[in-house]
Amino acid sequence: MQIVMKCFSVFLLAAVEIWAAVPLGFALKLDPEITCAATVLGAVSGVVAVMALGQKVRDWFLRKRGREGQGRNRLIIRIWDRCGVPGLGLLAPLLTGAPLGAAIGVGLGARAGRLFFWMSLGVVLWSVGLTAAGAAGIQGVHQLWRKFF
Repeated sequence: MQIVMKCFSVFLLAAVEIWAAVPLGFALKLDPEITCAATVLGAVSGVVAVMALGQKVRDWFLRKRGREGQGRNRLIIRIWDRCGVPGLGLLAPLLTGAPLGAAIGVGLGARAGRLFFWMSLGVVLWSVGLTAAGAAGIQGVHQLWRKFF
């Protein structure tokens, strides 16, 4: 039962931010594969939740931020202008978080199916990459520890 709660914690955090979910999985001593799977499922669930709200998200985004955006969102708008839905889907999970990236895509009028595909692909790629980097880092620290202590 304890592992289910750990996975659920990673899942819930990933629905908001991948960058925080992967380290949480390692902190909870979950296997890298489980951490990655919970992160992917959580982040994709966050994307689905935002996309399900559709028009409400679009109205909120345009009212709150306008077309120009602010801060990191301005970078995402530039990516949108240059690369469209594929660029947004591949980079937003890392730069703004998957749900906010989906909200921006919906707000800019992306077609739901295409946005979901690219956002999901971005979530998978970044989750695998961050999990692999974290696992390699932990393994390297253990090797250094054994060598010197």
